[in-house]
Amino acid sequence: MPDTVLYEQSGHVATITYNRPEALNAVNGELRQDLNAAWNRFRGDNDAWVAILTGAGRAFCAGADMRDGAGSVGVFEGTFWEKPTINSFESGLELFKPTIAAVNGHCLGYGLTAALSCDFLIASDRATFGFPEVRLGVPTIVGAIMLPRRVEWGDAMELLLTGERVDAERAREMGLVWRVVPHDELMDGPRRTARRLGTAGVRATKEVATRTRNMSWVEAVRFGETMRLVAGATEDAGEGIAARAEGRPPDWQAR
Repeated sequence: MPDTVLYEQSGHVATITYNRPEALNAVNGELRQDLNAAWNRFRGDNDAWVAILTGAGRAFCAGADMRDGAGSVGVFEGTFWEKPTINSFESGLELFKPTIAAVNGHCLGYGLTAALSCDFLIASDRATFGFPEVRLGVPTIVGAIMLPRRVEWGDAMELLLTGERVDAERAREMGLVWRVVPHDELMDGPRRTARRLGTAGVRATKEVATRTRNMSWVEAVRFGETMRLVAGATEDAGEGIAARAEGRPPDWQAR
């Protein structure tokens, strides 16, 4: 049986691909385990600087597989009540390397939550977006936390409370999608964007942006200045200054 998630690396860019095209990449127990393993592999690899998340076939990810509930919480250890809360990329795995969603088709439920978890969301003009859970009488949880932080309240409620889908252009108007591109050119943009990212300074900046959203101004600046000291101790900081002084391109190590 083929892997339900593909992990491929070219240079410093890892591409993680949902690979159940016959099921529109719906998340079952096996895919969930493979997906978590892929993100953990990316997070732990110093030579992988940027990740692109995409899907095989005509869907990015159609959400949870209703025939296999292990794709949601069933694969995580714990009691009925004490289940781990941060147990996947979609649920807030701490990851300060840049991530890019290349949405090639239907992006629903878990798929949309994963796309929202990425720093950049680039969509094919064939993509559709939605949280259909409420139409089944099921609440959307992580998506309901994340989406109002990304778009205006009314736009968030349109997706969350109606369960209806929107196309790529409507998603761009909402601010959900960063860019819409012709379907056949979908991977070009993420790869170009990935080549612009990856230094230790990028990771420190992302961590500051992430952690300070709910801090007071003084706490946020204090944390940011602490991260400036941390990043200043990395190889990249010294390399960047030396390269500028010598008039040459920097040889980034992202550490």
